[in-house]
Amino acid sequence: MSLLRSSLPAVLAATALSFTPASWAAAPSAALLLSLETALNSGSSSSVSGLLKAGPGLDPVQLEARYGALRSRFPDARWQVSPGSPLKDGRSTVQIKVSGSRQEGPYRYRLEAEQLLALTSGEGRLTGEEVIQETSTLRSGSTDLPISVLIPDAVLTGQRYDVDVVLDDPLDGAVAAGGIAAITTAQINQSQSPDLELAALGGGGVFKTVQAPFQPGSQTWAVLLVHPQGIVSTTKRVRVVADKAALIP
Repeated sequence: MSLLRSSLPAVLAATALSFTPASWAAAPSAALLLSLETALNSGSSSSVSGLLKAGPGLDPVQLEARYGALRSRFPDARWQVSPGSPLKDGRSTVQIKVSGSRQEGPYRYRLEAEQLLALTSGEGRLTGEEVIQETSTLRSGSTDLPISVLIPDAVLTGQRYDVDVVLDDPLDGAVAAGGIAAITTAQINQSQSPDLELAALGGGGVFKTVQAPFQPGSQTWAVLLVHPQGIVSTTKRVRVVADKAALIP
């Protein structure tokens, strides 16, 4: 199981800058976003940190360490940075996608991760961010097992909600197992894997009803599915808000 657990920190680290809302200022220019994409794809952690200014929500030293860890696990990782749709409050957003792969013994792992961020900038550097959406998926096997991640992007404080990840194709007699666990902020910051207890899948997926914290913030969930045709590990961040109007940013 150590092989499976070692893959999870890479998923969590993918493109993550921070999880703290920033004080809002100017949105990043198209030139700055292009520079960010170029720096991420250059393989140079110092080039990435050089585009950041320490402040609320941004720690260039921590980001440089996370970026280096991801690059070491997925040397061929490639980033795509593009403008996203504006939020209801008028803030612009940035969509960041990363994909990569690695060979570990007989297994080949493929990473796909995506974030929707609200970024701020000043003096030609990024100065803050808020993570609006975040999902990462890691797969092994010769084919991509189709799955549906049925986890909301945002919930209200104290709300009970479902965390479900479903195999889209019938099991047809195959034996599969799965597990789900919450990931703490400390585990994210230290790139630690959660302990996932696997159990046989009776319904073709992993299903759990959970409760949101009573304070605004976020929850991040890790789900692991083990199937004869491959392994799927997915993580998703859920925003926890106090105002119903904030469920749709």
